[in-house]
Amino acid sequence: MAESRDSCDSWKSGITTKMEIPMSSAAHAHTEDPTTARLRALLLRAPTALAFVAAQRFEVVSEEFAHLFGFADDSDLTGQPTRTVHTNDLTHSALHERAAAAFAAGRPLDEEVEYVKRDGHRFWGRLQATPVHWDSPHGEALWIVEDVTAARAQRLQPTWTAKHDSVTELANRREFERRLSEHVGSRRNEPVSVLWLDVDKFAEVIQDMGPEVGDHFLYGLGQMLIGKVRASDLVARLEDDHFALLLPDCDQHYAQIIAEKVRSAVAGYRLRWGLHRTRVKASLGVVQIQPTLQTVDAVLGAAMLACTEAKAAGGDSVRVFVSAGGYEELAG
Repeated sequence: MAESRDSCDSWKSGITTKMEIPMSSAAHAHTEDPTTARLRALLLRAPTALAFVAAQRFEVVSEEFAHLFGFADDSDLTGQPTRTVHTNDLTHSALHERAAAAFAAGRPLDEEVEYVKRDGHRFWGRLQATPVHWDSPHGEALWIVEDVTAARAQRLQPTWTAKHDSVTELANRREFERRLSEHVGSRRNEPVSVLWLDVDKFAEVIQDMGPEVGDHFLYGLGQMLIGKVRASDLVARLEDDHFALLLPDCDQHYAQIIAEKVRSAVAGYRLRWGLHRTRVKASLGVVQIQPTLQTVDAVLGAAMLACTEAKAAGGDSVRVFVSAGGYEELAG
């Protein structure tokens, strides 16, 4: 944590210098130290809307943040009350109270907020707010805002909610089984494989950190899994800490390789949520759809049984279902 705070202090120092000294100053360009220059360039060019907030005012904002709210540049919003970007006094004060409560509990604030632009146009933004110093939760905070208007509208569609898990935004079990059914019993020669993933000892994570942190961990894990497979693959959360991956045009050999890559990625994944830090590992079962597995339940059952074998072996491992009652060890 000390290293992180030092980095944040350096960041703030560089940004403050940016606000005090004009960009066009040739003399400044020669005297500015390399760290400050890099921070200045990052603030100007980073495609992220971020701001430093203190006493309910914007101390420093990035140009992307200013543009998001309809301002010409950072100087137009710097120094303004945070109320400026909220729809009314009530929503502004309520957000401030929720942020204070979250920071005091050692958690960031991560929620969707309806904002208003300079011209009065409204949009939905995902606000991620974190204290600059966790030992001073009522002091300065870092805001990162992302426009999620389109994504939110999509999530509110009945067709979307029927197919997706509300916590991870991955496909839900019903949608996974529907997509899997398109391959079970198919006469096409395309090989199709399924991975079943079970997070090892996830109940301990929930017990130690609470269900809210657990949900954020599951969301982050789901996004990480998406990054480890092809766009044509399907990642789903079946229930609790159980995930499944549908891999079209993928035989058992390549499914094993993907399973090992996923296992290694989970082992290296670290949850950072406010003051909470944890690591977990996962067990995976692999099955290629075969004539003996004639139903969706049979395929999922085979993958789950292989995963159970991996957990029984101590976890952090992969097992492959090769035939009825048989398993092949891949890694562990």
